[in-house]
Amino acid sequence: MEGIVRRSIARADPEVVDAFAELGVATVHEAQGQAGLLAARIAPIYPGARISGSAVTVNVPAGDNLMIHVAVEQCQAGDVLVVSPDATTEHGYLGELIATALSSRGVRGFVIDGGVRDVAELREMGFPVWSSLVSALGTIKAKLGDVNLPIECAGQRIEPGDVVVADDDGVVVVPRAKADSVLAACRERMAKESASRARYAAGEVSLDVQGLRPSLEEKGLRYVD
Repeated sequence: MEGIVRRSIARADPEVVDAFAELGVATVHEAQGQAGLLAARIAPIYPGARISGSAVTVNVPAGDNLMIHVAVEQCQAGDVLVVSPDATTEHGYLGELIATALSSRGVRGFVIDGGVRDVAELREMGFPVWSSLVSALGTIKAKLGDVNLPIECAGQRIEPGDVVVADDDGVVVVPRAKADSVLAACRERMAKESASRARYAAGEVSLDVQGLRPSLEEKGLRYVD
């Protein structure tokens, strides 16, 4: 980490970013070739939250949240703050006070491969958070990290300005440069699923709807009465 804060980052078109929230993590993940999904340990601290936004990225030293405070100032309405500690710890990097500051700036949520605390207060204020753990263990404010440089978070490389989509299924990232094409692929997938849903509702089985019978025959599946 170099102690750098990039104050100007490119973001995807707001209408494109907003559209991803309606599609959901599973659809986005599948539509971009099963790519971009953060590790399953990253989970919502309460159910029902559903967001999309532009990533403001933060590298922090283990057990130190100084750079999260620095990053608050760089956030704009519609952003999602994504934090990657440089080592595994059980510290709670975010609490109700920082969340209040983020919420006041129009930040849509917080993602961290680490801990958060004040869960009851965060739930009450309706601030969406995805984390790998919950812990009351406090942090220090002593060391520099980076803001708005590329990070590795829960197994995915995230660039500042990438689109972050999060819901009850987890978190997926869409590269900013591919946001338009991935959105189009998502909408195409949704249309296909809508047609399939109608066939299922009419009583058809997935073997026929998904055209699985020829593959099963090739694999040698036999039915015996």
